[in-house]
Amino acid sequence: MNNLETVKKWYPNAKTTEDTINKLLDVIESELGLKPKQLMHADSMCCDDVNAIQYPPRAYEMLGPFHMGGLNGYPFAGVTGMNAFAHHVPEDGAVVVFYAPHIGITKDGTIGEIHRIGQSANSACCGAAKGALGKLLNNQIEEGNVTDLDYQMNTLEQIFLKQANRIKNADSQIFEATEVMYEAIDERIETLVSKTNYPCKYVVLIGAIFINGDKDMGSFCSYKRFDYINLETNERKSLLEGFYK
Repeated sequence: MNNLETVKKWYPNAKTTEDTINKLLDVIESELGLKPKQLMHADSMCCDDVNAIQYPPRAYEMLGPFHMGGLNGYPFAGVTGMNAFAHHVPEDGAVVVFYAPHIGITKDGTIGEIHRIGQSANSACCGAAKGALGKLLNNQIEEGNVTDLDYQMNTLEQIFLKQANRIKNADSQIFEATEVMYEAIDERIETLVSKTNYPCKYVVLIGAIFINGDKDMGSFCSYKRFDYINLETNERKSLLEGFYK
């Protein structure tokens, strides 16, 4: 079984990250008539080093990226971050916001961990999500407890706590926790977009699960949303069907 087939057991619509970024840029050019250099790119992804290692090279053909994400991809840069990067965009172009929690899948199909470079054993991926999940399962999360010392981790814990029963009762708790995380990120991105003025033609929103493989597997992506908003008419259209054609 090849690596993509292993990933597709969990995420049936996954593509390799390389194929994903190639198709993304093709669809934006065909639908909106925009080249990569007209696109200001922001991502909201986990600060885990594996995401930097597995970042798709073609993404750098766009302007950016502006990094909005902290632990497990939650957009901790907030309204200030979204507004800051929005004002860097070419006036005849578009803002492209890619947001995704990440999760590891090993060659043998184990979810929630990967084999990293230079290590003899697997390690957690996303480590923060697995840490928060562990605390949830042990009933160690206190409602409303968000501290300055561990603000981002505490925020993840609170997100999981709100969906405790759903996560605890799932067949794969780390898979379900990642779905919960995606929904929280998606909701927050929508709020940030609504509070931002973009001096360009379009905003493109891409929501996904970013899937890390073992050190020699590369990475993969499962899209959940691919919308663009026409800022002149406020019309929103999904490009997801065309992306998966």
